[in-house]
Amino acid sequence: MTERLLYESHCHTPLCMHADGLPTEYAEVAWKRGLKGMIVTCHNPMPDGFSSHVRMRDDQFDEYVSIIDEARKDWLGRVDVRMGIEADFFEGYEAFLEKQLNSAPFHFVLGSVHPQLAEYRKQYPTDDPVEYQRNYFHLLATAAETKLFDSISHPDLVKNVTPHDWNPEVIMDSIHGALDRIAATGTAMELNTSGVQKVISEMNPFPEMLKAMAERGIPVTLGADAHQPDRVGDGYLAALELLADCGYNEVTLFLQRKPNPISIAAAKESLQNAELSSNESP
Repeated sequence: MTERLLYESHCHTPLCMHADGLPTEYAEVAWKRGLKGMIVTCHNPMPDGFSSHVRMRDDQFDEYVSIIDEARKDWLGRVDVRMGIEADFFEGYEAFLEKQLNSAPFHFVLGSVHPQLAEYRKQYPTDDPVEYQRNYFHLLATAAETKLFDSISHPDLVKNVTPHDWNPEVIMDSIHGALDRIAATGTAMELNTSGVQKVISEMNPFPEMLKAMAERGIPVTLGADAHQPDRVGDGYLAALELLADCGYNEVTLFLQRKPNPISIAAAKESLQNAELSSNESP
């Protein structure tokens, strides 16, 4: 049987109040789909009630650690379960975030800019959707330049906030400028398969942006952004095909916050043999 290689590197827990299923349930799906492991990356606690309806509270962090550890023990020797975090980048909170990220042994830190949040809209008000999009890409690069994050998640998310005004050709200069800045930091960027379920049904980011990332040598991580167990590893084979078409030869997995490259060819082979794994007793 082909060696398992890939991890689900972006998945959530009920603590964020918009996901279902415990980590051990996600791990079961990871096993059935031929994955080697998964990294739980729920939304980080933020101070001052910042978007408190979509993230765990600070006093729930111990519970977060506990439910991940339970899954790790449940699946020891079968699915490698690790603790990560999806951490919001928001200007003015950098010192808070740095302290938080140094407070626990995270294996992978995803940095996110969420332009749909009320706090974001308040801090960056504009009636011009194109300016809204340009500022979003500027902030992605600013997030990478903090060096707080291993990878930048769903990096064209803004297209689903302003879908009727999304024409990437108009802002490719801003996107290329942001990618130049990100490439200079060495920070990775994510291919997020959940984009196919959004208003603009395509993975995040769109293919031309992926090509521009590959041209700049920006490492790419892979995640399904699973908010339910059955989304674990969803779309991975299609994602690997897309990455290869856009010029990538490998994907990057972070463990202990260190990058580990995985050949796309080998990763595809491991998933194509997932049916054999699914027939084994977990």
